Amino acid sequence: MPKPDFTDALRPAQPSGPDLLAKERSQSNIAVEDLANHLLDHDNFLGRQSKVLPIVQQEPLLNKSNQANLSRPHRFKLALARGKLLRRLADKHAWSAAEHEMAEYLVDDVSPYMLHMGMFSTTVREQGSDEQRGYWLPRIERWEIIGAYAQTELGHGSNVRGLELTARYDVARSEFVLHSPTLTASKWWNGTLGRTANYAVVVAQLMLPNPGSKGKEGEGMEYVSYGPHPFIVQVRDMKTHQPFEGIVIGDIGPKYGYATMDNAYMLFNNFRIPHSAMLSRYSKVDPSTGLYTKPAQSAVVYGTLTYMRSKMIQHARLVLARAVTVAVRYTAIRLQFPNRDGSPNGPELPVLDYPTVQIRIFPLLATTFALHYTGLAMQSIYTSTRKEIEAGEFGSLAYMHSMSSGLKSLCTTLAADGIETCRRALGGHGYGGGSGLIQLNNDYLSKPTVEGDNWMIAQQTAAYMIKKMADALGGAGTASNDETDVQFRVYLPLVESSGNGECTYDILENDRELVGSFQHRATALAYEVYQARVIHKKPWTTLMMQFHKLSKAQSQSILVTQFYEALNTNTDLPRSTRTVLWDLFRLFALFTLEADRYEFFAHNAASRAQLDLVPERISILMSRIRPHAVRLVDVWKIPDYLLDSALGRYDGRVYEDLFHRAHCLNPLNEVTVNPNYWEDEVVKDGEDMKEVLSKL
Repeated sequence: MPKPDFTDALRPAQPSGPDLLAKERSQSNIAVEDLANHLLDHDNFLGRQSKVLPIVQQEPLLNKSNQANLSRPHRFKLALARGKLLRRLADKHAWSAAEHEMAEYLVDDVSPYMLHMGMFSTTVREQGSDEQRGYWLPRIERWEIIGAYAQTELGHGSNVRGLELTARYDVARSEFVLHSPTLTASKWWNGTLGRTANYAVVVAQLMLPNPGSKGKEGEGMEYVSYGPHPFIVQVRDMKTHQPFEGIVIGDIGPKYGYATMDNAYMLFNNFRIPHSAMLSRYSKVDPSTGLYTKPAQSAVVYGTLTYMRSKMIQHARLVLARAVTVAVRYTAIRLQFPNRDGSPNGPELPVLDYPTVQIRIFPLLATTFALHYTGLAMQSIYTSTRKEIEAGEFGSLAYMHSMSSGLKSLCTTLAADGIETCRRALGGHGYGGGSGLIQLNNDYLSKPTVEGDNWMIAQQTAAYMIKKMADALGGAGTASNDETDVQFRVYLPLVESSGNGECTYDILENDRELVGSFQHRATALAYEVYQARVIHKKPWTTLMMQFHKLSKAQSQSILVTQFYEALNTNTDLPRSTRTVLWDLFRLFALFTLEADRYEFFAHNAASRAQLDLVPERISILMSRIRPHAVRLVDVWKIPDYLLDSALGRYDGRVYEDLFHRAHCLNPLNEVTVNPNYWEDEVVKDGEDMKEVLSKL
């Protein structure tokens, strides 16, 4: 801390940030507590947060004030220490798994243990046999072993079928042999594996002996590939933590974000693992004959990815809510320029009063609610589908996979782009460390590509909809309760006859018809893609742009529909609060529609006359939402500890905090340098040029 000086007595110009936020909150009748409970307490989220927050805040190791100034190796070591501490706190306070997850969420430092708690344990739980579950899950849950998930490779990511790592089965020794035949077969990007994990679920091409081959392992045996399969593999010694002979592992180095995560590379050189290493809930290899039993549904082997995608859809709304909270609170405090139509000496206006700021922030504010309700729907579908799969039923699996793929693509794009939009709307201070958005922005940039690149996985949604369209046109889908079938039954006849007259949807005055407009447009795009692919036999790659448009349209339709259904079925909130939520719904839907207005017009899902009025209606909605903006971000109950933002503080003490961070917390200000270029000394009475060089 610097010595006391005259700045200690200075205060910001008036009106102060606290006074401005108090005024903002006083002009709104939003029932903050009621709406917060409606949004967040369905699974006791707020209860867990209130229980865990005081505990993590008092731990010196979890203090965030100086972490942005640390080097990456130091950040990783700090994160590893924090991960250990949080597990110890979980044991000490008897936290549930959800409470432990809450602590990780609040600390907001990507944990080196993240893949152990997520994809590793999930894969063993979903893909392991009963015997494998019984053996491995207790060890995993006690953290006796630390695991990772190793699927993507240097040369292949989204194309899982193209993975190069092989797992050859040696019948004579009842072992699999893992081998990386090329450099591009190196596992790559696998979190928790670079330095932390001692086990991994390794996805490799299952290679079984060709029944007609007369050779033997390593001596002319011919193999047939049965596609990628998961194996649980010990990759490091439990005492020395060094990789075994035949395995090379390391951290891949700096990235845009995730400074605290040890993303890995890993290669195998004819490394042997036992027959029991193959996770065999759905597919099996006979240990004595090498004969293969395939799963009843091939898609079940991708259950871990579907799980992670569903989690990302739920997480997107909390990430975007953080950025929007900072943007709304700060722009309500930041004063710039008097009203041009008033006195030149009049008071400066909050920049949140400017429509050019509102049009960037308010649709994102509405998006947080759309993401929330859709996240709940995705969670419900995932849970029910997993129960069906455990019971040997697979009827909902394809729908869940399609929905999670399209929504992951759209929701992570909305959140990632939204964070950057909020940052830019903050002006100059949005570029500084006091914004609280630097780590959030950099870390979240991974989401549009992990678990499937957002443009590639959109094809999975499109493929599903082509099949459903074929069923609908052939009459095969009429008995299904699949939401896509229901949508096609209602809107396909309208699409087929849409050229016979003007559009009749009233998107400005009828909320149900606004939803219908989105469903109509998605159905029309599905019909077009079906015609191009199935009827006219166009090559798949030539249609990839249309596939992406279709996936986006269908996912937007789901967001709009789930938002509408949630508001239409919930009557517990005060009427004044519900009125504002309906305005948020309309803003989200119309803003989304406006961006793709040509598609709606071209497919007769909206009339030219009403489309011309949409911008004016958006402006009206923003003016109605404006008095409630601060309270609407308050309802997300994001603590200052998590935000770690001078600009987004709940109390509005923006400028005091910005100056404190610069003047009192910045370690660079403790260094007195020697600027004379002719002298080797770099720091007064400290490092010289050679010492600086030695630390590179």
